[in-house]
Amino acid sequence: MSKAEKIVAIKGMNDILPADAPLWELFENTAESVLKSYGYQKIVTPIVEETGLFARAIGAVTDIVEKEMYSFTDSMNGDQLTLRPEGTAGVVRAVIEHNLAYDGPKRLWYKGPMFRHERPQRGRYRQFFQFGAEAIGFSGPDIDAELIMLCRRLWDDLGLDNIRLELNSIGNADERQRHRADLIAYFEANIDVLDAEAKRRLHANPLRILDTKNPAMQDLVNQAPQLLAYLGEESLAHFEGLKKILDANNVQYTVNPRLVRGLDYYNRTVFEWVTDLLGAQGTVCAGGRYDPLIETFGGKPTPGIGFAMGIERLIELMKAQGEPSQPAQCDVYLVHQGMDAQMKAFILGERIRDAGLDVVLHCATPAGAGSFKSQMKKADGSGAAFAVIIGEDEVKNGVVAVKALREGEAGGQQSSVPFDDAVDFIVDQIVGGHDHDHDHDHVHYHP
Repeated sequence: MSKAEKIVAIKGMNDILPADAPLWELFENTAESVLKSYGYQKIVTPIVEETGLFARAIGAVTDIVEKEMYSFTDSMNGDQLTLRPEGTAGVVRAVIEHNLAYDGPKRLWYKGPMFRHERPQRGRYRQFFQFGAEAIGFSGPDIDAELIMLCRRLWDDLGLDNIRLELNSIGNADERQRHRADLIAYFEANIDVLDAEAKRRLHANPLRILDTKNPAMQDLVNQAPQLLAYLGEESLAHFEGLKKILDANNVQYTVNPRLVRGLDYYNRTVFEWVTDLLGAQGTVCAGGRYDPLIETFGGKPTPGIGFAMGIERLIELMKAQGEPSQPAQCDVYLVHQGMDAQMKAFILGERIRDAGLDVVLHCATPAGAGSFKSQMKKADGSGAAFAVIIGEDEVKNGVVAVKALREGEAGGQQSSVPFDDAVDFIVDQIVGGHDHDHDHDHVHYHP
């Protein structure tokens, strides 16, 4: 019989394996804690939306809509559907559909997978995960500052110190129109310097030309008209108000006049957090104000601002700054030999879990139940603080052997404990000793 062909994951869509899962959990738990500390509430939107939602939100003449979206026709009713390429559009749709902002502004956050059919590269995949926040119904520069400072707190809590803030204002639509006209005229006068991509974008989306990575165009772009010079009194006051709050809170930033958003609904504040540790794709978080967006979706005029960060890139950055050691798999590893001992081990395992501790009970493999020696090797590899050993002698005498596996728990020391006292003994050793890394705030054992 021929061996079945191995099936592998689709290129750019990756598994998160157990070895990396603790790092993901650390990031997600930290991010959720920071967002909660600022009053942001979780929202979950569908992975699939109508294609028109993204075409309207992102713009028909963009790389995302033209090339990168996973779109398909629903075989049931012919609807045009798309796997979401970003999170803001779905959140805004939900805010309008459910009238979430009827009773005042809302602070919202989301996380989950996004999908873009682009060439996979370091930290950038076809299925990728984002954390994002949206503040709906706030108009002043104070909320802009809050989102930026929220990000700074997250980097601090994660121990990331190689991320810097770039900041700009892109004004309002009228100011951008004047700038756009002068920008097109400037690039048309230098048409010979533009590459094919820039020529394609010249009239449809000229602001995106300012983002070019083409070295041959850098001097041209550096001399291009800067949007900051076109800002009116209100836009300038908003930008100065933001900078004043950031300065007062010692938030370091660089004003980058080339930092833009090519979509019409963005206005005023735009920002990016960037790093030099991830190669050319250095942006780990991008945000901006989108006051006109909700109205273009059919809602009442409502200001908004948000950001999104790629989790894979931040995981890469956490690894680059020192991947944490593998955390303990459990607190207690139950070693047993014989049928009666196995029954006792199951009973004791449940009692220890009732006390709020994590337990791994040794189970048989195709090779068999395993000797005491092989089981103890597994116990040591689990990172457990203690191994609890039950054999024929222990069953006969109504006791268990509790062996400390780590230096912090008097490593190597073994105690014989009455079966009914084992939970009390283990809880006292682990929780009372304060040596173990595990979080035991959830212990609820009552003797």
